[in-house]
Amino acid sequence: MTRPVIAVTTSERSGWRIFPLVAFNVWLAGGTSRRWGAGRPADLDGVDGLIVGGGDDISPELYGMTLLATARLDPARDELERRLVVGALERNMPVLGICRGSQMLNVALGGTLDQDAYGTYQGSRKYSTVLPRKRVSVLEGTRLHDLAGGAPMKVNALHSQAVDWLGRDLRVAARDEGGMIQAVERTCDPFALGVQWHPEHLFYARRQRALFAALVSAARAYCEGRDQLEAVDEQTA
Repeated sequence: MTRPVIAVTTSERSGWRIFPLVAFNVWLAGGTSRRWGAGRPADLDGVDGLIVGGGDDISPELYGMTLLATARLDPARDELERRLVVGALERNMPVLGICRGSQMLNVALGGTLDQDAYGTYQGSRKYSTVLPRKRVSVLEGTRLHDLAGGAPMKVNALHSQAVDWLGRDLRVAARDEGGMIQAVERTCDPFALGVQWHPEHLFYARRQRALFAALVSAARAYCEGRDQLEAVDEQTA
């Protein structure tokens, strides 16, 4: 069976070390990956799914606010990823957002971010590690609950910002012990899930591999549906 093709956006600064790890997780799930970023070719016609990876903070200008603290920004990547998220969802293409990618999923759909999330949620312990030290609770009735189960999970954390007001058709799927949003998901098709942690570093954990498996499964269905439509178009041409 042909492996669905998953586009993976990365930063130019750290993508060289992040992309291979994400690609490995996609491969384990049955897909193949292409690295995208600002200045690289990015055509949704050639892929079946999209992963928006982690990296620099998103410019608050994208959600109508001003910068409250010093941050490393990448406006070119911001614009690229917002366009890709909107374009993918318009095509019914599945999307997985990782850390920054979860925030971009929310912003692209009209939501906002909390630039000082740990100041707002003072009961949330701040970590800066790829090791699974943060405890998050998965909400019942969510797709994430169906994929990964309802037991609390230990995840890693490298972020300082978090989702604030939710974008269109999104709901909260997980929170940490202080109430900070740790995952969001779309309430309707296509599949779109954003997690604030980095599951690519936790490939040894079955519940984290399930996130990539869900994306690849949805991408395969998208690919098959597209091929069927193209076949019908050829027959009726």
